[in-house]
Amino acid sequence: MISLPLSGIRVLDLSNVLSGPFCTYQLALLGAAVLKIENPTGGDLARRLGADPQASARNMGASFVAVNAGKESMTLNLKHEAGKDILRKLVADADVLVENFRPGVMDRLGLGAKSLLELNPRLVYCAISGFGNDGPLAHRPAYDQIIQGMSGAMSVTGDAESAPLRVGYPVSDTVGGMNAALAICAAVLAAQRTGEGRIIDVSMLEATLSSMGWVVSNYLNAGVTPAPMGNENFTAAPSGTFVCGDGMLNIAANETKQFVALCELIGRPDLPHDARFSERNTRKRYRAELKQEIEAALALDTAGNWEQRMTAAGVPAGLVLSVPEAIGQPQLAGRGFVHELQDGDTVQRVTRAGFRFADGHGELSSGAPVSRAPHLSEHTDAHLQRLGFDAGAIARLREDGAI
Repeated sequence: MISLPLSGIRVLDLSNVLSGPFCTYQLALLGAAVLKIENPTGGDLARRLGADPQASARNMGASFVAVNAGKESMTLNLKHEAGKDILRKLVADADVLVENFRPGVMDRLGLGAKSLLELNPRLVYCAISGFGNDGPLAHRPAYDQIIQGMSGAMSVTGDAESAPLRVGYPVSDTVGGMNAALAICAAVLAAQRTGEGRIIDVSMLEATLSSMGWVVSNYLNAGVTPAPMGNENFTAAPSGTFVCGDGMLNIAANETKQFVALCELIGRPDLPHDARFSERNTRKRYRAELKQEIEAALALDTAGNWEQRMTAAGVPAGLVLSVPEAIGQPQLAGRGFVHELQDGDTVQRVTRAGFRFADGHGELSSGAPVSRAPHLSEHTDAHLQRLGFDAGAIARLREDGAI
């Protein structure tokens, strides 16, 4: 198996719940050694979140497992002077520190970015927050749904009747974490080249808006206020979700040749010659009428059969699946997308990265975590021993509440 790009990079993960842990999970999948720093009284809140109450009661909630496999766990009380000193020792040989506290919290603890860069000038310090480190909203608490609403994402999700509608997963947390991981990779590369670290300020609000590129650009450059269009694609028609004889099918006949092929396939070669549908822009204008004509033909067969026939004819199409159906696809099984990790008598199932690496000879790296999600404080003693603490000193730290 080939080595991963971030092999040898040490990451301190002080983050909680999702945006930060998702970021550091991506770094772990890229080969970084991620040490999760958790508070001694309960650790990451996500340990108690998820659909399995028994797992949550064990501090290994499904939400935690999702983005913390491949990491180690150490508990430190960062309000205790000894806990702060231990973090400073860890920072001395770390490459990256990630936190998602509200702006100002780390400074009040005496562990702000500037002070830690004085200890380690090559440190990449990444702070993830709802609105960024400055500006009138900087100190407001932010959760994913708050950011979805304030970014405009909810305003374009759903249709005229259902919008504004929350995206069905924590997209702002996820996009914020992905932005952070990208910036960290670039900053680590620069630090290796120059010996100088830097501070990264990630705003979930800005990360979400930056991911809405086409929608935002239509407003900024064309003066068009984006509107919710449900399952329709605002850039083309027919492109969206269509009802078939037994279910729904996504069709993306975005190009004229695809539209013509679709019409031939469904037995309606006349449609491209209809003045309403003959041009790309008129098809968009009369998309409702066009959809009605297409769905009348699609009602004669199943979504699965239409998908096969359209794919063979070069018309992009795909079934609308549930999450279990999506995870069960042979395509994903064949590429090992779901990874199983043993945790005593239980199994943790996690998704690997959305990419794989291969060298010039075709040797693959799976992009999957190398170890299960850690139990709370599982690696505290080992890292303290690495820093030079003996068993007696560790016991005293534990008695004092520093770890």
